[in-house]
Amino acid sequence: MKGILLLIGAYLLGNILTGYVLAKFFYNKDIHQEGSGNVGARNAGRLFGKKAFVITFLGDALKGACAVLFAKWLGLAFDWQLLILFTVIVGHVFPLVLHFKGGKGMSTYIGGMLTFQPLLFSAFAGVFIIFYFIFKSFTSAGMAAVAVLPIILIIFSFELPVIINACLLSAIVIFAHRHNIIEKIIERKIS
Repeated sequence: MKGILLLIGAYLLGNILTGYVLAKFFYNKDIHQEGSGNVGARNAGRLFGKKAFVITFLGDALKGACAVLFAKWLGLAFDWQLLILFTVIVGHVFPLVLHFKGGKGMSTYIGGMLTFQPLLFSAFAGVFIIFYFIFKSFTSAGMAAVAVLPIILIIFSFELPVIINACLLSAIVIFAHRHNIIEKIIERKIS
């Protein structure tokens, strides 16, 4: 029962979308109707400037960080910490309060992973940098690094339940970015 309540709480925490709140209350705009229509930091930054980008990124990253910190405070195992982070990201990507039209979860993912294991996050950041030099694209490098996360966990000798939950994390973030990934593939084929 406690586990179910934690997951419901994590999902509801994910429903707090910083970009939407910022646009609605400070700029009197519906961010779904502006720019790319996404509620994430990149769209907020394009629409309202660098300050909005930073606030949105930090606000969404804080959700992931707080969820993992709370799980650690409760003494939950690594697999539960990642499951709670996964549920927060599901709430961010598919928020009930916004008719399941949320963000892409990358900021929340970054905040949660940094809090989960800083050393592991350093390896993830290193992989991102390598892929950035290969692809010359933040989106492509980010998605490649996210896809490699379960392999990084294997290298760090995490147990199977943790690796399975890392696969779920990677899958939800990649799924949320599916349109961007398709666009990048089409661009590469054209050029």
